[in-house]
Amino acid sequence: MRLTTFWERMRAQFGEAYADSVARDYVLAGLGGRTVNQALADGEDAKVVWRAVCEAFKVPERLR
Repeated sequence: MRLTTFWERMRAQFGEAYADSVARDYVLAGLGGRTVNQALADGEDAKVVWRAVCEAFKVPERLR
């Protein structure tokens, strides 16, 4: 998954402002106790990060 696609999905799911907050503020167990921003900065694949977000926030299957 491209990073641009990842951010499009984040904004579609959470809205413009809240997507940034989720990425910056929420520590996700599925990312090893990192935030989305930390995981992406560490080089984690965007698809892996998106799956962790979907799991943590119970994103409906049709939006995954």
